[in-house]
Amino acid sequence: MTDKAKALLVHLLTATGAVFAMLAMLAAVEEKWSLMFLWLVVAFAVDGIDGPLARHYHVQKNAPRFDGVLLDLIIDYLTYVFIPAFALFKSDLLPGWTGWVAIIVITYASAMYFADTKMKTKDNSFHGFPGCWNMLVLVMFAVEPNFWLILVLVVAMAVAMFLPLKFVHPARTKRWRFLSFPIAVAWTFFAGWAAWVDFHPESWAHWGLIGTSLYLLFAGIVQQVVPERKAA
Repeated sequence: MTDKAKALLVHLLTATGAVFAMLAMLAAVEEKWSLMFLWLVVAFAVDGIDGPLARHYHVQKNAPRFDGVLLDLIIDYLTYVFIPAFALFKSDLLPGWTGWVAIIVITYASAMYFADTKMKTKDNSFHGFPGCWNMLVLVMFAVEPNFWLILVLVVAMAVAMFLPLKFVHPARTKRWRFLSFPIAVAWTFFAGWAAWVDFHPESWAHWGLIGTSLYLLFAGIVQQVVPERKAA
């Protein structure tokens, strides 16, 4: 198989995320939240795989007709932002006006963030909260905290998208990658398991979700506070 064919296959893999997004949306319309999140977890896994493959097979050079970055952003907006926001609104987690506030804040702030040319830092981390609402909303479905806490978290994360805070990219942020990448894989497993058991309140996966989410949320900020030691 030629390098061009391999690069094209990577684009085709990325595009499957649009199909998974549609399947998740169909489940969400019927309020089948566990099924919706299972499809979103699959899309999340694909998103974690296609990036390294794209860099390995040099898709910009070998398959330049298709813009992989644009394709990825379109799918990410659907799976990371739009569908989770819809689920948060249609569920019972945010009653009345709080649901409206959440979906407006999430979709509006995320649209601006996804167009931000300074989204990435020099070490390939994210500059500001990277709009991973799929992860936050899934944890909210699993834990079911008070609606005021959910609303505060939504507003706080939306503001954090535009603050000079660093959030690690599990695969691309070199510092602590030996830890960040396995934790991101673990989060994917816990998320899939939690959705598979229909977010049973006694599921052990919930504790795994909380622990891995806290690491992914604060690891980059800790890196800012504790600068990396340079080799002598």
